[in-house]
Amino acid sequence: MLVAENLHKTYRRNADAVKVLQGVDLEVRRGEFVSIVGASGSGKSTLLHVLGTLDRPDDGTVSLDGRRIDSLGSRDRDRLRNETFGFIFQFYHLLPELTTLQNVMMPAMVGHTVRGWWGKRRDAVKQAEAILERVGLKHRIKHKPRELSGGEMQRTAIARALVSRPRVLFADEPTGNLDAESGGEIVKLLRSVNQEENVTILMVTHNLDLVRNTDRVLRMAAGRLETSSKFHVPSSKFEAAVA
Repeated sequence: MLVAENLHKTYRRNADAVKVLQGVDLEVRRGEFVSIVGASGSGKSTLLHVLGTLDRPDDGTVSLDGRRIDSLGSRDRDRLRNETFGFIFQFYHLLPELTTLQNVMMPAMVGHTVRGWWGKRRDAVKQAEAILERVGLKHRIKHKPRELSGGEMQRTAIARALVSRPRVLFADEPTGNLDAESGGEIVKLLRSVNQEENVTILMVTHNLDLVRNTDRVLRMAAGRLETSSKFHVPSSKFEAAVA
């Protein structure tokens, strides 16, 4: 479904060139839940951003269902991210002045003209309420982000990512700001979405306890990917700490 070939990405810091991606190849099957682990600075988030067309590679290609997407124009990439891709980030990125319901409705709003939006608003509200019920937040639809816990804010962000019924969900450290219990609940929620709605998920995480809920584990090191057969996923928290 999603294919990356020979991806390269270099960032410049003053006079220095920092090579972040160095020939990454990746194939993701439809309905697969893939986790990507690795040390800070290894290129995990950069890879996710390039796959999701938030950034462009310096070299290489990204294709979705056989169609190249990394070279699309700005408008086509915007439409792809609004209709086909969903994004979840570590820092939620909720608008503080909006309620939970309004935050979740944002992708539907930006996808319409003002006149078109008022014709679709009632359906959008119903869809957003249904998604919020799915993630256990229907009782919080009138609350603003400052009135929510970290776990509730992340579930709101997940609902926002799902409201457009994306085919691919990119999750960049979705549990990074949460305690272990809340983080585990978030990954269980993502797994249920993956299994029940066949949403393809790519998740970047540094927490090895979470990857056991995914179909495949990839490790990012020095700008390249290694499959799970080439490294060991610790079987306990103690082993992970020692590693």
